[in-house]
Amino acid sequence: MFGSILSRSIFWELMRIFTLCLLGITGILVMAGIIPEASQQGLSPVQALAAIPLLIPNMMPFAIPATTLFATCVVYGRLSHDNEILALKSAGVNILRVVWPALFLGLAMSALTMGLYYKLIPSTYYMMRAQALNDIEEFLYARLKKDHCIKGDKKMPFSLWVSHVQGPWLQDPLFERMDAKGRYDLTVRAGEGRLKVDLEKHKIYVVMRFGTALKADGTKWSFSQNTWDVDLPADYGQDLKLRPRAMTCPEIVERRQEIKAEENRLTAEIALETAQSMLKTPPVGLAAKLTFLTNEKKRRQIEVTSLDAELLMRPALSLGCFCFVLVGCPVGIWFGRSDYLSAFITSFLPNVFIYYPLYLCGTNLAKQGKVPLVAGIWAANAIIALIGAALFKRLMRN
Repeated sequence: MFGSILSRSIFWELMRIFTLCLLGITGILVMAGIIPEASQQGLSPVQALAAIPLLIPNMMPFAIPATTLFATCVVYGRLSHDNEILALKSAGVNILRVVWPALFLGLAMSALTMGLYYKLIPSTYYMMRAQALNDIEEFLYARLKKDHCIKGDKKMPFSLWVSHVQGPWLQDPLFERMDAKGRYDLTVRAGEGRLKVDLEKHKIYVVMRFGTALKADGTKWSFSQNTWDVDLPADYGQDLKLRPRAMTCPEIVERRQEIKAEENRLTAEIALETAQSMLKTPPVGLAAKLTFLTNEKKRRQIEVTSLDAELLMRPALSLGCFCFVLVGCPVGIWFGRSDYLSAFITSFLPNVFIYYPLYLCGTNLAKQGKVPLVAGIWAANAIIALIGAALFKRLMRN
């Protein structure tokens, strides 16, 4: 159908509006969202600029559907406003020939989004997370420059307060270290200090100069320079590649096969141990071992569910572009006498209040096992597609 001048002209107009709008929305998201957030977190301009190329691909699954809908409303609203739709119908042109370029654009953008999900989005997400892990020293200094303190928790077993930061040196630092039970076992106050991170040894070194130290048992002493080390969590950064969002589609499939093999092995072990429990004198500790094996099996089942959900979420979110077009075309034509913004808002409101809430709720319920995965994740697309099909049927009839 793209052989006709009409289809080509409508399609290129859609592409022109789509490209300009995508650049605008992406720029707004970067300037209004990323830059202020980076400033609040105390990141330097270099760090913020380095993160932008990694963040943009992750914004595309949400920016592309809205941009596709806006381009559809603008182009078909203009055609209706200029009575071109009416002239084409009077000339006997089927309305499907008019809306076909928009349907093609919706399918093309759905395929593009799915293509981004195949490798680029997981890869950039992984790189972004890895960069944050590798820049932990800069992140700590950024937090101290902004908040003048770092409060300890399970992942960061120490607290640190400073008056200000001058280059690599911390002025008037107060350092408190936590033990394995989460209690402070050491308090150090000094004139100045600095932090050093050794990722290979999984340690943070706190170098303090000209201060006093106090242990929990009351031992107190002064020093001219001393260094204390704090262990990073043993699993720090190890689960990064195991996150479904950071995996490419082939990696998810491969990981799923590995977990299913482990699950089958655990099932066989549970069956064997259950059979042993039937003996008159079962082995010592059998009940504890069965509980451990059962919990391990449940943990793998949860991980399989997360991987299955990720595999279903990507095409579902990608196909949202096509579903939005089904709603945008009729609304754009019917609101041709109104302004383009009204048509866009009218068609976008159902997506805001129906599609995304239903998608998020369905996805969470599916991950928790409360509803089937396919039903929970694809329900939003099905409802918007039904609404679009009803609108298209009315458009064809009128």
